[in-house]
Amino acid sequence: MPIEKNTVVTFHYILSDETGETVESSRSGEPSVYLHGHGGILPGLAEALAGKEAGDSVSVTLTPDQAYGQRKPDAIQRVPAKHLMGAKKWKPGMIAQVNTEQGPRHVLVAKVGHKFIDVDTNHPLAGKTLTFDVEVVSLRDAESEEIAHGHVHGAGGHHH
Repeated sequence: MPIEKNTVVTFHYILSDETGETVESSRSGEPSVYLHGHGGILPGLAEALAGKEAGDSVSVTLTPDQAYGQRKPDAIQRVPAKHLMGAKKWKPGMIAQVNTEQGPRHVLVAKVGHKFIDVDTNHPLAGKTLTFDVEVVSLRDAESEEIAHGHVHGAGGHHH
């Protein structure tokens, strides 16, 4: 069974930057799961996985424009410290989560003040060329409810 629209894909990945340094890996934990053809992962990665089968491995390198975009130098915002989630005491360089009108977003702490914190709203991986080394663990047909909702339910997926 090849990966095509409405296939639930379970996969392990190692994400590395242009220097070859590992940025993220699912290898030490649970594999990732997504519903193919409904977004949820970077389009270039989804394109590389299309047609693959369980047991296949693929390596794909994405430029910043194919991944998380170029860094925007004017993306610094001042946010009340109480709006940052993820730690009690903030230091520059830490990643925080902020709830926005578009949903939760990760930001990089740039400068810490008494009540306000300057955050860089660029995606932490913006401006980087990224390589995904992916192993397809398993595939299954999506259930009609998953297709209607546009995401996987159950283990590794969305819980309502």
